[in-house]
Amino acid sequence: LGETVQILEKCEGKYDVWKMCLFGIFPVNYIHLKKAVVSNRGQYETVVPLEDTVITEVTATLQEWSVLWKQLYVKHKIDLFYKLRHVMNELIDLRRQLLSGHLTQDQVREVKRHLTVRLDWGNEHLGLDLVPRKDFEVVDSDQISVSDLYKMNPEKIDRMCALFTVCNIFHFLYNSLNFFWILKCNNENEWFQIHENIIRKSSTKYTAPSSNYGLIISLQLLHGEMEQIRREYPMIFNRGIAVTRKIGFPDVIMPGDIRNDLYLTLEKGDFERGGKSVQKNIEVTMYVLYADGEILKECISLGSGEPSRSVYHSFVLYHSNSPRWGEVIKLPIPIDRFRGSHLRFEFRHCSTKDKGEKKLFGFAFTPLMRDDGTTLSDDIHELYVYKVLGFCVLNFLLDLLALLKWKAYPDRVMDILGRLRHVSGEEIVKFLQDILDTLFVILDDNTEKYGLLVFQSLVFIINLLRDSKYFHFRPVMDTYIQKHFAGALAYKELIRCLKWYMDRSAELVRQDHIQEAMRALEYLFKFIVQSRILYSRATCGMEEEQFRANIQELFQSIRFVLSLDSRSSETLIFTQAALLNSFPAIFDELLQMFTVQEVAEFVRGTLGSMPSTVHIGQSMDVVKLQSIARTVDSRLFSFSESRRILLPVVLHHIHLHLRQQKELLICSGILSSIFSIIKTSSVETDVIEEVEMMVESLLDVLLQTLLTIMSKSQSQEAVRGQRCPQCTAEITHSSEIILHWDWQGEYVSCLLSLLRQMSDTHFQHLLDNFQSKDELKEFLLKIFCVFRNLMKMTVFPRDWMVWNSYFSLSVLFINQPSLQLESITPAKRKKILDKYGDMRVMMAYELFTMWQNLGEHKIHFIPGMIGPFLGVTLVPQPEVRNIMIPIFHDMMDWEQRKNGNFKQVEAELIDKLDSLVSEGKGDENYRELFNLLTQLFGPYPSLLEKIEQETWRETGVSFVTSVTRLMERLLDYRDCMKGDETENKKIGCTVNLMNFYKSEINKEEMYIRYIHKLCDMHLQAENYTEAAFTLLLYCELLQWEDRPLREFLHYPSQTEWQRKENLCRKIIHYFNKGKSWEFGIPLCRELALQYESLYDYQSLSWIRKMEATYYDNIMEQQRLEPEFFRVGFYGRKFPFFLRNKEYVCRGHDYERLETFQQRMLSEFPQAIAMQHPNHPDDSILQCDAQYLQIYAVTPIPDNIDVLQMDRVPDRIKSFYRVNNIRKFRYDRPFHKGPKDKENEFKSLWIERTTLTLTHGLPGISRWFEVERRELVEVSPLENAIQVVENKNQELRTLISQYQHKQMHGNINLLSMCLNGVIDAAVNGGIARYQEAFFDREYITTHPGDAEKITQLKELMHEQVHILGVGLAVHEKFVHPEMRPLHKKLIDQFQMMRSSLYHGFMRTTTPLDVPPAAARVFLWAAKLGNPNWMAPHEGLPPGANQEWATWKSLNRLRSGVGRSKDNLARWHYLEESLTLCDWSRTNNSAYVCLPIMPCLMYRGGVV
Repeated sequence: LGETVQILEKCEGKYDVWKMCLFGIFPVNYIHLKKAVVSNRGQYETVVPLEDTVITEVTATLQEWSVLWKQLYVKHKIDLFYKLRHVMNELIDLRRQLLSGHLTQDQVREVKRHLTVRLDWGNEHLGLDLVPRKDFEVVDSDQISVSDLYKMNPEKIDRMCALFTVCNIFHFLYNSLNFFWILKCNNENEWFQIHENIIRKSSTKYTAPSSNYGLIISLQLLHGEMEQIRREYPMIFNRGIAVTRKIGFPDVIMPGDIRNDLYLTLEKGDFERGGKSVQKNIEVTMYVLYADGEILKECISLGSGEPSRSVYHSFVLYHSNSPRWGEVIKLPIPIDRFRGSHLRFEFRHCSTKDKGEKKLFGFAFTPLMRDDGTTLSDDIHELYVYKVLGFCVLNFLLDLLALLKWKAYPDRVMDILGRLRHVSGEEIVKFLQDILDTLFVILDDNTEKYGLLVFQSLVFIINLLRDSKYFHFRPVMDTYIQKHFAGALAYKELIRCLKWYMDRSAELVRQDHIQEAMRALEYLFKFIVQSRILYSRATCGMEEEQFRANIQELFQSIRFVLSLDSRSSETLIFTQAALLNSFPAIFDELLQMFTVQEVAEFVRGTLGSMPSTVHIGQSMDVVKLQSIARTVDSRLFSFSESRRILLPVVLHHIHLHLRQQKELLICSGILSSIFSIIKTSSVETDVIEEVEMMVESLLDVLLQTLLTIMSKSQSQEAVRGQRCPQCTAEITHSSEIILHWDWQGEYVSCLLSLLRQMSDTHFQHLLDNFQSKDELKEFLLKIFCVFRNLMKMTVFPRDWMVWNSYFSLSVLFINQPSLQLESITPAKRKKILDKYGDMRVMMAYELFTMWQNLGEHKIHFIPGMIGPFLGVTLVPQPEVRNIMIPIFHDMMDWEQRKNGNFKQVEAELIDKLDSLVSEGKGDENYRELFNLLTQLFGPYPSLLEKIEQETWRETGVSFVTSVTRLMERLLDYRDCMKGDETENKKIGCTVNLMNFYKSEINKEEMYIRYIHKLCDMHLQAENYTEAAFTLLLYCELLQWEDRPLREFLHYPSQTEWQRKENLCRKIIHYFNKGKSWEFGIPLCRELALQYESLYDYQSLSWIRKMEATYYDNIMEQQRLEPEFFRVGFYGRKFPFFLRNKEYVCRGHDYERLETFQQRMLSEFPQAIAMQHPNHPDDSILQCDAQYLQIYAVTPIPDNIDVLQMDRVPDRIKSFYRVNNIRKFRYDRPFHKGPKDKENEFKSLWIERTTLTLTHGLPGISRWFEVERRELVEVSPLENAIQVVENKNQELRTLISQYQHKQMHGNINLLSMCLNGVIDAAVNGGIARYQEAFFDREYITTHPGDAEKITQLKELMHEQVHILGVGLAVHEKFVHPEMRPLHKKLIDQFQMMRSSLYHGFMRTTTPLDVPPAAARVFLWAAKLGNPNWMAPHEGLPPGANQEWATWKSLNRLRSGVGRSKDNLARWHYLEESLTLCDWSRTNNSAYVCLPIMPCLMYRGGVV
């Protein structure tokens, strides 16, 4: 909706329309017909509606914003989303008002102002271009100079917010209803200052009677003169509206304005009680009386809009002898009755007791005019009898009155004229017309006698109006000169006096009066010219020649003043400065009497009389240039006839200052004005001659100035005479001038304006003026250098300077941001393409053509131009990329011819590619730029196709393959770095790229750079251990040698030993912060060996103490064991380094599976979480989506020996359980065959997946790729063995911690662990294993599992033994309140042990023979020798007892009974003492058991 279409035909209520090569049909009521102008007819034609350009802009802008506005919501920029919606609604409403056609011109301007403010605000906040405007309308860049276009942009952004706020405030105040509360004064004696109390918020002195009381007032702001407002708003004035003039004088008093209003303020009174105890209730009555006692009627006004009255009554304050009223009264007394009038005040006491007339108890009076004809002064007046009044009255001073009545004092005229300076300026401007009339009458009366004094008085009044206080009275003076001035003969005396002053400027030491005359030059010439016009009218042009001669003589005097050498006279400098400041103001007056050419000659002669040197003083230089600037801005310079006369002298002075680098800011302003005027004039007149003058005078010095400014902006310590590295142009320096970067924009706009206004003829003439090729070369170097420096400062070798400059300028032209059409809105892109086409493509063709023209000289640009040309291929424009491909082939081919290889091209291409892509350049299509399978568009073959035709095909193909793989990784890295990606993705991408540089293309320097980038990322994410491992990669590349190393990255120039030492110290510090002290200790030892070999005992002491501290930290500080998670990234939407790969990640502290899953899904918001652990099929691997498969894995430690050592503290073992891990395990249970519902352990198999990583964790990343997978199936019996074995190890470790006092105080952990095992064994657990695997049927059907069954039995026996030890430890530390739990554990343990025994009995086969004979049979079967001698077996006593008793007796006989002494020796107990501190040995069981129950092993066998 809202788009412009072209109607082709109308058929049956429908339109056939066409828009941008698209045809369609619309119903008639969907199309709104507009008048329009079609330009550039054809495929790229432009249709512009014939409507207000602001309306057109608003329409287009709203269409453009609507797309961006929706994106704000998607990007969660909610605040800007709602603000923009509000502004868009306002724009729609304002556009509707503008289209209505019912607004006045002032209202139209106001609406346009509101529209443009909102348009600029929205464009700024959306990142769109700010539009240059003039009078609210968009400026056509083709119809305005570059300088003017540049001036329209500064400060626009800074003004935007403030202007938007102010506009909204006015919109609220003047177009809405406002509610005002009604307030009541708490004390009527405070009524006189109620307003001040409200302003000061003294809320105790006033109250609001009710929240329901108030006034609603509508305010409307009107602009313009009163008569204009009456015409435009007649309805307002038909309502009896009151027009109120402000108290005091208006800003401007025009001739003929008469106002005689006297304002009186009834301030306060102070009265005595008169012997009464109660104070009075005083009322004041006021009259205006004439000299004869007559009361003047209707001469008192109480307020605007109120009818005038003859008497005034004040309000009455109750019981107050010191009332304060503070009431203002206006007295509009007729001027003819003013003299002789006086005021009478009557004071009355008001009382309810007096039923009749109020009692008059006093009066006072005061006259309004004094005897000398002046009114009472503006002051506080205390009246006699009672102290009452203060009022403001007009004040006519005696000196002013004497001047106006000069004829009454003929002998005092000279004195009166001299005293005019003492009259207040306020009084002079009030009676300006009368004073001026009087002065010129006196001048006509006696020119010779009073001429000089009148001249001085006139100068004084003119300069008075220069004061900012009275500056707004200048229009009054202008009106007087044009309409009321009548001094037809005054010009002669004014010219004579002005010339007399100028001629004496070289003689006088004090020149204050001369300087005042120079400052008044503008209005003196106004009087001179107007006087001559009046005289010429009266005499029909008589004495014309004499007048011209007088003006010529006057200008000779002006030139004389300016030509004087003022370096030795500060006074003369001020005189010349005053003259130059005022000089441009007289041009318009002269144009009334002389032709344009004549005035231009006057001005040229005057400007030419100024000294050409720029060393006359900085202040004078400024004044001189300011005068020239005002000359250029004057109406005189807008005429082409005068411009041709004035331009040479103006350019001469500008050239001098630019050459000397003086006053550059003022010069740039003058040049901008000149270019603007010439651009405007070029539409109507021929400006070829003027442009030619500027080219000859300015082009070279402009280039030189820009080079200087650029040099100073880069180095503040530039030396005089330094030369530009790209050319031989000398750059000068002046210590007095501080060059600012902003000047560069000014001078660039000037240079562009000049180049833009030059035609082919000008360029040809410029080339013809060069005397030699060296001069032409010098000029081209300057201009190329300027434009290259504008875009980017790049230093190239001095060889082939012109070509280098050309190529650099071309590259920077193609890459400049303003030409990147992909980054701008579609509307703006269409406008640029319609008007200019894609200029990048045109420049790329030019660049390619120039490269081809180099021929055999191409080798001079290898490898220097690889980077710039590669930057061109990064422009996302297929045709530009296509054009550049053959250039890279040429470079490889030429280096191959010269050196037999193209190593330089390869190295430079990789370096520049890394640099450019890391800066954020390139796009998705760029991945395929060098791809083997890519056929690029256009007339040129791909790079690979060209390489395959060469003799160096094999190395070339390998190189292209490597670059393509590098490109994929670089673009992944670029996408991660420039986006809002998480640290994990950035780190993973960096690791991938770093490994590529090391393993595939062996670029050590790039590898080291990315090591440090990765380290910085880890530090930012607080992955200190990973940061240490990353930095260790660089440390391992260095040796303990004294080889010098250059400065690199942030490292200074130092020896290899020093750098390695610094790295080791930093790595140790990072390991310490990551609590990975075991990794830091080997580095401490390595540093210690180096320090010891150098006898650096101080450093050796430090590092040994550091190592000792690390050992202490290992034993004392708590460290958490992280969990590990396996993550699979499946689908083609993942980055290259993740796609269809699986990783194991080391979790953060306290991070569990659910938290980790949530974190990964937040990092990949488009990913779908897979709910099963099965390996995905090809449909998922090749789909255009993202799938995440996450589950926890168990680390498999490599260092098993440490974990199996009993005396190693668990804090040490804990480290080796989760560090230096490359293998991880994941178990997936499943049932093979039919599932036993009564005991699922019989069919419960385990699918065990073992993952082997490329590197161990921790390492340079928190996650590494899985290198190998191994899948095995674990049988139910094997699984049971592992479960029991793991639980035994867990119990043994926990009990050991309590025995060795590694766990203090709270034994809840031990209680829970014992309870979990014992309770599970009683209610299931190992009982289920007994049922499943000790059953006769299972043993019979699985004869191969006999050893495993035995192993399971032994582990169960071991678990019983460990539980017994654990219960003993638990009894020692258990709290009395927990004794019931301990007793419960003892009882359950007895049940578990008994159940386990009976379970074992069920697994044996009944013997048919005695046990002794059975053993003999087994031995014989095992030996297999029939001739063996059968042993005689005799069993010790107790063989006929139960198995438990028989076993215990055998242990006691063999000395391996479970006494505390043996348990302590086997490290199951900390000490062998009993609860009564007796040592319990094996033998003590024989002799002490009956009398010492404490020696019983609680819960064990007896």
